[in-house]
Amino acid sequence: MREVVVIKSKRKSISVEVNARAEVIVRAPRWMPNYKIKEFVEKHREFIEKSVAKMERRREELARIPGISDEERKVLAMQAAEVIPQRVRFYAERIGVTYNRITIKNQRTRWGSCSEKGNLNFNLALMKVPPQVLDYVVVHELCHRLEMNHSDRFWREVEKAFPEYKTWRRWLKDNGSRIMAEVGKGI
Repeated sequence: MREVVVIKSKRKSISVEVNARAEVIVRAPRWMPNYKIKEFVEKHREFIEKSVAKMERRREELARIPGISDEERKVLAMQAAEVIPQRVRFYAERIGVTYNRITIKNQRTRWGSCSEKGNLNFNLALMKVPPQVLDYVVVHELCHRLEMNHSDRFWREVEKAFPEYKTWRRWLKDNGSRIMAEVGKGI
């Protein structure tokens, strides 16, 4: 089996994750002894191995996707600089939150982010998704102005502002990697 990265923190439970790079990450409470972590990993060995194989296949598929040109990337960036701030203004007013700076970036792994200071970052690849997906990402990041986490309260706020968010979140989960691979090649 692959190397396992163990991250200990102030948490109450142990979990395992296989990320997009097919890395195995175990998150555990600080107080948990290493032998317990090893037992946990062994107990979940089959799941881990299947997940690693799945992620490696996915990485190979994404590697075969042709990238867009620098010129196309520039056009997307110009579109994003016009469209995204409009959507942010619209939803910020509806949700009742403020924000600081909006930055458009070409990122490999994130669709958006929100800092503690209210700075919003968005991926220019959002110009290649359906408008409802863009709106979901905007609402998601703006709701972090109310809740800086992914708690039940956070998701209730997202649903209040954008009731059909689950449909478009699923669309992004199913299709986002392909779009991000296409736009992100060359960065």
